[in-house]
Amino acid sequence: MPLLENAHALVVGIANYQNVGKLPPSVLGDSMGIYKTLIDPETCAYPRQNVTLLQDGKATAATLREALAALAEKTDSHSTVTIYLSSHGGRIEAGEHRGEYIAPVDVRVDPADPSVLAGSAISGSEFSAALEAIPAAKVLVLLDCCHAGGIGEAKDLAPDIGLAKGFSQEMIDRLGAGKGRAILASARPDEKSYILSGDQHSLFTKHLLAGLAGAVAGEDEFVRVFRLYEYVQPRVTAQHPNQHPRFKANLEDNFAVAFYKGGQTKQVPPAPAASEDEFTYDVYISYTDREPDSTWVWEKFVPQLEDAGIPPERIAVVGEVERRGVTLLLEAERALLQSKRVVLAMSNGYFADTRAKFDIALTQNEQVKANTFRLLPMIIDAEMDRSLIPPRLDIYGPVDVTHPRMGERRLAKVASEIKGPLPLGD
Repeated sequence: MPLLENAHALVVGIANYQNVGKLPPSVLGDSMGIYKTLIDPETCAYPRQNVTLLQDGKATAATLREALAALAEKTDSHSTVTIYLSSHGGRIEAGEHRGEYIAPVDVRVDPADPSVLAGSAISGSEFSAALEAIPAAKVLVLLDCCHAGGIGEAKDLAPDIGLAKGFSQEMIDRLGAGKGRAILASARPDEKSYILSGDQHSLFTKHLLAGLAGAVAGEDEFVRVFRLYEYVQPRVTAQHPNQHPRFKANLEDNFAVAFYKGGQTKQVPPAPAASEDEFTYDVYISYTDREPDSTWVWEKFVPQLEDAGIPPERIAVVGEVERRGVTLLLEAERALLQSKRVVLAMSNGYFADTRAKFDIALTQNEQVKANTFRLLPMIIDAEMDRSLIPPRLDIYGPVDVTHPRMGERRLAKVASEIKGPLPLGD
């Protein structure tokens, strides 16, 4: 069977700490389960030599640093990297050593001196820097920390040392800020990661393993990052309402995390519209929900489309057309794929918007596959820096609707093109 040759992983599970309270034995089962699933040629199909497993005594601060540095050395921009961590984790909320920490097996604590913990753990800033050093453009970090027992028994470091449970949202945001990086944490900062009575794995990792092993629906031979989150999150929360997995990403595409069942193809979601009659929407408007862009979209552009005869129900606007709930990312993908034309309302702030980057990449990919021209890029900010427009968009000839004399006429032409037939490729 084929292998995902350029896929790499670091899997860490620490239960039997040398100097602080132990975690449940299931932590070791979780990390071993992830390791075996990743290297299984009939599931994720990572090459065995590319996956490092560190458990208990092997997961010292020194070996963790070495393993992270090794990922930076042996990967390239085309690599896929998965990092799974199940251990103690938390934050010092005040003082000189304020910040988040990942606890290796040899972490030390002194209730009277937070510097002891800070000096023997791996800080959030150090971990973030290690991720930054990895050149791969597809990095998924899975954090299953801050465990609780099946009856709610706390399993965290002693609170009297000043270490609060969980990683802050700021740390999750910081870790997920790098381009091509996604962070999936088992719970909110103020929640625990639960292990239900009778289960062999933590609640989060149980569903993560099921998703990686083939339960995640997909449109090709891969398990993709958004679909993995959309599979895990609702199932975890359904089984324990006080645990809500968190997702943070800076992505331009829904990248492949692993093979789906060793590379099998599974066609599950509805295919994109094949003809104009099958489109749900005439237009999908992608913009950044900030002023003055929001006012321009809602008070100028949408009314002009309606005046041109496009029914309101045929106009999809990012952030409004999606059905609310845990499937928001996939709902956005569905709406975009079911729209005849996609308008990119470009401004200086637009290209800093992660969601906008996703819209651009997905639309370009679909119009190449379908041999149609769906993108209608527009410049809506007279002060916009044209150098921000990537070459792959500039070739479509963005329409500047801010022109003092021609702007209104150009905007009317865009509305006419949206109403007209979908242009085909050569």
